[in-house]
Amino acid sequence: MLTHKQIWSALDALAAKNRLSPSGLAKLAGLDPTTFNKSKRGSPTGKLRWPSTESISKVLAATGASIEEFVSLISHDGGGRGHVRLVPLVGMAQAGNRGFFDDAGFPAGSGWDEIPFPDLSDEHAYALEITGESMLPVYRDGDRIIVSPAANVRRGDRVVVKTNAGEVMAKLLTRLTAQRVELKSLNPDYDDRSFALPEVAFVHRIIWASQ
Repeated sequence: MLTHKQIWSALDALAAKNRLSPSGLAKLAGLDPTTFNKSKRGSPTGKLRWPSTESISKVLAATGASIEEFVSLISHDGGGRGHVRLVPLVGMAQAGNRGFFDDAGFPAGSGWDEIPFPDLSDEHAYALEITGESMLPVYRDGDRIIVSPAANVRRGDRVVVKTNAGEVMAKLLTRLTAQRVELKSLNPDYDDRSFALPEVAFVHRIIWASQ
């Protein structure tokens, strides 16, 4: 069952993603700055209050977030802002450079930016910013994807692949065996790819996208 705490937690998480306080989020949406204050989340008698659908609609419009994104921010344990953490972020074009990943395929080094995101069970999760048009229509230039090295990958998953030559790409996984990785391009104007497994540094699953 959906709870008051989960909805307020999602609003707090959305504020954190945009580097805002709850009052800053309300102000951005054209609402009274106190709309999302802790004192407004319950009555003096202790009765819990819901944020209005109108206020949520204005917040989504102001931040550019979709209703699907908002639902994905709902914390099932009602943890609130404490369950938002900074996730490493780098551009897709940069990710192929040396120093951004360690030998295990985890984000490393100091060249990463950071973005706030609801906490994940994978401590090595990271974000990539899409550049160019090679991943249209699925991902557009400027979209951000969250990638989990710990997530199991299966046929049909959208994945980020890095080769030992330093090439980084987002593709659809069509086959993964002990010998080869076969990938389908998201943009039909670009060729599908296939690599011998020793040519591949890692295959990580995409678990969220900003569009």
